[in-house]
Amino acid sequence: MDDSEHAEAALEYALDTFPEAELTVLHVVGVPSSMMGEATGLALEADLDDAAADRAAPVFERAHEIAADRDREITTTVGIGHPARNIIKRADDYDTIVVGEHGADRTRAVRRFLVGNVAETVSKRAPIPVIIVR
Repeated sequence: MDDSEHAEAALEYALDTFPEAELTVLHVVGVPSSMMGEATGLALEADLDDAAADRAAPVFERAHEIAADRDREITTTVGIGHPARNIIKRADDYDTIVVGEHGADRTRAVRRFLVGNVAETVSKRAPIPVIIVR
């Protein structure tokens, strides 16, 4: 989950569609970009895990609010690096992946050219079912 409307919609869909499921929200920091801004910033941090957790905190706060509105609990976890690779690497630990169609990237055209669409990559490579939410 990032801070996009599509990511929130994906979480809402998962909460509503799978009422008995244990849900884990993953936020990946250090996303490659045309200028490597966030990834470079993380590389300069003294404690990479703490820096990643700090950057994920606002997304997780929103995720917990969405879950609380439905009287649900969620688990959160932080990844570092490329979102699609992180999701695929963790897929064997879960039954289904629910992902938003587009993320929060404001430079989507450039990023898509450089690193591809996360939802598209995950849907092609994940070893488990993937639900893409618009």
